[in-house]
Amino acid sequence: MRMHNPPHPGEILKSLCLDPLGLSVTRAAQALGVSRKTLSAVLNGRAGISPEMAVRLSIAFGTSSESWLNHQVRFDLWHAEQHRKALKVVKLAA
Repeated sequence: MRMHNPPHPGEILKSLCLDPLGLSVTRAAQALGVSRKTLSAVLNGRAGISPEMAVRLSIAFGTSSESWLNHQVRFDLWHAEQHRKALKVVKLAA
């Protein structure tokens, strides 16, 4: 079942990981081995979760990398589906 307007993975990261641990963006970025700017872009929805970031998050927070990528795919697909009618595609099914 598709979720209606799923949250950006950055929102999930902030609310389920950073906030409960009282982590600042700076401290979390240091722990993840990325720049503050990179993590801030994810948290603010300006960047997505890459496979490498998913692995970093899985190591840091004891989660699965697949779960982070699944959040990103659900978010991306929902937004792509909003523009389905505008796509100029010819059906090729038999």
